[in-house]
Amino acid sequence: MSFETLGLSQPVLQALAFKGYAQATPIQMQAIPTVLTGRDLLGIAQTGTGKTAAFMLPSIDRLAAGNRRASPRACRMLVLAPTRELAGQIAESARAYGQFAGMRVATVFGGTSLGKNRQDVARGVDVLVATPGRLIDLVEQGGLTLREVEILVLDEADQMLDLGFIHALKQIVKMLPQKRQTLFFSATMPKAIKELADRFLTDPASVSVAPAATTAERVDQYVTFVQQMEKQALLTMMLRWGFSERGNMDRVLVFTRTKHGADRVVKLLAGNGIAANAIHGNKSQPQRERALAEFKAGKTRILVATDIAARGIDVSGVSHVINFELPNVAEQYVHRIGRTARAGAAGVAIAYCADDEKAYLKDIEKLTRQRIALEPLPAGFNAEAARIKASRVAPPPPSREERREEEQGRRRFAPARVQRGQGRYASRVKPMGGGRRSARG
Repeated sequence: MSFETLGLSQPVLQALAFKGYAQATPIQMQAIPTVLTGRDLLGIAQTGTGKTAAFMLPSIDRLAAGNRRASPRACRMLVLAPTRELAGQIAESARAYGQFAGMRVATVFGGTSLGKNRQDVARGVDVLVATPGRLIDLVEQGGLTLREVEILVLDEADQMLDLGFIHALKQIVKMLPQKRQTLFFSATMPKAIKELADRFLTDPASVSVAPAATTAERVDQYVTFVQQMEKQALLTMMLRWGFSERGNMDRVLVFTRTKHGADRVVKLLAGNGIAANAIHGNKSQPQRERALAEFKAGKTRILVATDIAARGIDVSGVSHVINFELPNVAEQYVHRIGRTARAGAAGVAIAYCADDEKAYLKDIEKLTRQRIALEPLPAGFNAEAARIKASRVAPPPPSREERREEEQGRRRFAPARVQRGQGRYASRVKPMGGGRRSARG
């Protein structure tokens, strides 16, 4: 369906034409007409389905129709996001969509100067995109008031609960006018999210898009069994030679379980002449932004990330996702592989599974009710692995701090936020079926 049939104004349509967008996605077709009416909305959709445009386009129209400016230190639309990266991407989209409507957009999140945050909102802004913690800091210090908010958006609500923002969300909502439009988006609808939606929304319309209808069907998933100490050699060989005949590894996202593990992979790759960047919670905001910008631009084709830092990374053209370490909470596997095959493109997800990770693989296959296809080690692996291993110093065993970090990650992501049977998992893998598991499990 064309955007022109959805009731959007000419300035917004002009912005869409400028970006080359012509056809609306399913969630945009469902959400935009409803949001234009001013009604509250409850949306179930993953990243990659076009939901940012689904709430931002009609909201810009509504703000423009109001024909007024925000007062100093105030905002008219507040978008709450769980991570800095997602907040930055939403703001980037808001600026693009609102460029011909005269929208003023600002961001507020941790890792940046609070003084600069105050300056950015000092004259008032139309759209403010923020993470909950920094937003509360700014309000409590008198740098911002939320009394003029007309539209509230909660994006990735289930991830906000996973990251412990529930009390901050409740605190923020108390600062808002009761008369407002609220748009609530979540990937899943467990009991905690349903209760939160009931608290925040008034007689909402509901829209739901099967998360993987166009994305995961185009993800090929594979697992390779390899010893823990040989993973670096396998990764090096794969990045140099490509993954079999299944397309070029143009832009690769590599996942580790810990921040130290991500840095270690980058360092070892560099020792083998392969450039990569890391993105995780120990990196400063400028470092995270630079790494992400270089990855988006193709300047660095390999980005090594942890689960928290990768939430909200929405980069088109990720050809491969490599699970260098399998997640110790099965739901995180789903978030990881969702970084590829976006916007209708195809993608490949590869998991490296060591002996001590087979239980994690079993949990993933149990959750998804699918068996991931087995990919054998490449020809000549042992000889090449021995050569690579001999050319570098073996990494030290995990430190106490690394073990503590992994355990904290296990507890943080333990609440199951992904429902069984969703299309998100539908990909070119074999169904589990009955009978005995193979020896590889």
